Amino acid sequence: MDAEDLILISVDDHIVEPPNLFDAHIPERYRDRAPHVVKGPNGGDLWAFEDGFAPNVGLNAVAGCPPEEYGLDPSEYAQMRPGCYDVDERVRDMSAGGVLAGLNFPTFPHFCGQLFLRAKDKDLALACVRAYNDWHIDEWAGSHPDRLIPLSLPVLWDPELAAAEIRRVAAKGCHAVTFSENPTKLGLPGYHTDHWDPFLRACADENVTICLHIGSSSSLPVTSPEAPPEVMISLTPVNSLMAVTDLLFSGIFKRIPTLQFAISEGGNGWIPYMLERADYVYRHHRAWTFTDLGGRLPSEVFHDHIWTCFIDDPTGVRLRDKVGVDRMMWELDYPHSDSTWPQGPEQLWKDLAGLPEEDINKITHENAMRCFSFDPFAHRPKEKSTVRALRAEAADVDVQPKSMGRRKAEASGNLSAILVAQGSKGSAQS
Repeated sequence: MDAEDLILISVDDHIVEPPNLFDAHIPERYRDRAPHVVKGPNGGDLWAFEDGFAPNVGLNAVAGCPPEEYGLDPSEYAQMRPGCYDVDERVRDMSAGGVLAGLNFPTFPHFCGQLFLRAKDKDLALACVRAYNDWHIDEWAGSHPDRLIPLSLPVLWDPELAAAEIRRVAAKGCHAVTFSENPTKLGLPGYHTDHWDPFLRACADENVTICLHIGSSSSLPVTSPEAPPEVMISLTPVNSLMAVTDLLFSGIFKRIPTLQFAISEGGNGWIPYMLERADYVYRHHRAWTFTDLGGRLPSEVFHDHIWTCFIDDPTGVRLRDKVGVDRMMWELDYPHSDSTWPQGPEQLWKDLAGLPEEDINKITHENAMRCFSFDPFAHRPKEKSTVRALRAEAADVDVQPKSMGRRKAEASGNLSAILVAQGSKGSAQS
């Protein structure tokens, strides 16, 4: 077995939403107020909504772009690889990169729909969330059911409406929803209350996995304003560490025993230590904290309820028995700056070479199929789903880096700008 024999499902990629997203799905009475693309005064294509704008920032769409042109400036669709926003071209890029299927997170609404949470008109915001979900499920993922896993936005401002939307999209075949790793950072109740129970129970009832992407709390670790970008980017998994620890001690899983979370782009290498620490703290302090996890250790709760995801994590793969190989999943992160496209299979194989084939299959595609109730083989045979077979189908796709005509990047310590670039901070007004 080698990299060309792998069957790959990526559980974290991203859409740069096309300008016509809302055309066929927003109710007529909201059509004139739906988000739409405009040209920015200083260049770039911006999404206008209510009285503000959300930019398509450079780092969000750098697939096929030479690294020296990575940057923070708002970019235009003409400066992006078409696979960023065109679903048919996306699938061709997936094939050229040897990837069978992918789960795609939003961009302009931010990672869990924070843009619509901040809307002044919540009736309009609800219509936008529903329209976005219909577009994503019916047009984006629905156009290639063997290649794209549907993912929905939540209704963040009302747990009852959120529950209703989960039941609606589940009936359409969607078994994944993006949500905030720390709702408190968004000005909402946290996981240590019962505020979210209607939404969480609906997810459990409908077999919907809740995806917590790094930065979905609209914040990322920043040590100082003077620190170079590498500091913040290196520390992003800390958000996932905090989110998992929060969930393990929240009591949610005692109340809702079948609830499932996926930690998107969080990595794996830190997990064994975190679980050891959480178990130690629980044993050492529960006599006076009165925390009740239903007779289980935090590590046992983790292995029953949390799915993990990584791009390149040799340490996590080596420690897979402690992380939980039955719940480890791979991600490509196309078209973001951390992505390994189009050499994802070769990069991953450096971590997987020498592992038992059973473990390789779990990490590369079988766990993702279970996590998201997704079966690509109902549409295409396995022998046509390998890296080798997919690349043969897309032999005409040019994957060589090419200048996109962007402004060349300059070194910058402006971490807040990078947070905006990654879609994790900022607002329609930014």
